[in-house]
Amino acid sequence: MPVWVHGQNTVHFADSVRKAYDIPELSYSVVTDSTVLEIAALGHHSAVLNDTATLNDRFHLGSDTKAMTAFIIAKFVEEGKLTWATKFFDIYPEWEVGSKPVYYSITLEELLSHRARIQPFEGGEDDPAIPQFIGTKQEKRTAFGKYVLTLPPAKTDSSGFAYSNAGYTLAALMVEKASGMSWEQLVEKVFNKDLKLEVGLSWPDNQKHKDTWGHIPENGKLVPVPSDTSYRLDYTEPAGDLNIKLKDYVRFVQMNIQGMKGYGNYLHASDYKFIHKGVPYYSLGWFNINNGEGDFSTHTGTAGTYYALVTIDRKKFIGYIIFTNSFNDKTVNGVRVLLRKLKAEYGR
Repeated sequence: MPVWVHGQNTVHFADSVRKAYDIPELSYSVVTDSTVLEIAALGHHSAVLNDTATLNDRFHLGSDTKAMTAFIIAKFVEEGKLTWATKFFDIYPEWEVGSKPVYYSITLEELLSHRARIQPFEGGEDDPAIPQFIGTKQEKRTAFGKYVLTLPPAKTDSSGFAYSNAGYTLAALMVEKASGMSWEQLVEKVFNKDLKLEVGLSWPDNQKHKDTWGHIPENGKLVPVPSDTSYRLDYTEPAGDLNIKLKDYVRFVQMNIQGMKGYGNYLHASDYKFIHKGVPYYSLGWFNINNGEGDFSTHTGTAGTYYALVTIDRKKFIGYIIFTNSFNDKTVNGVRVLLRKLKAEYGR
């Protein structure tokens, strides 16, 4: 069990950053494989509420969900139901008809590391138009995945990298077929039943429960967004649509640090090594950064209303987690300021 330390080393600085950068709520933690060096929840659930943040508050993870989807898939790779080299069309051979030949050889590893040349679907104006699909979430996601494979390939950088939320939909479809369960059911099984983490789908519920509100900028101010607002992540939920409490996400990060140190837990240590460092620049759900500035696994996440950042120093085996319930340039800059302070305090 992790040791929890409620330090005050930087909490006052963190709250000053929160206020200076107009972030309604900011929660953060610094962890090792077994110890929480510092943890705090600061601010308010909404810019128009005067309540108090707590460590039971939930935050939307955005693209930090990708690491959790890769984690789920790794379990089924361990069990032999898939391999990282399994080709998508080995699982869905009937889909070859109508799909672009350029995709015929794409693998699970390439989908999770953004090397499959799948269109990005990041919510930008350049995204291809998406038909209106009908059915359950899984049925819509399946129809979307089939549609994605009819599109021209995305442009890549010189290494073949093209960041793609839709690629994670295709990877999720592979594990859905291999397991006989939907991605939502797999989240429930792996994180909630097996690991006892309270992971939720989509935005935190702030209508039935007292919890965080995400915020969007309007006319220079942050406007709180009710969780029942009509919202669709374009059928790419496995790429960015989970929410979690900070103290539960701490446990997830600690499991990854344990694996990096060579200790197995829910996954084998070798799986963590491959997840984090198996592919250069972006491995499986994590940016794989190894340069003059250090050796890190890192990711940020937002769907426009929350902003989450996680960085693991793989030499010092220290994890830094910062969650906020807003997203704009000020939020991003404030999080960067706090991360530099935390690294200076704990990464020496």
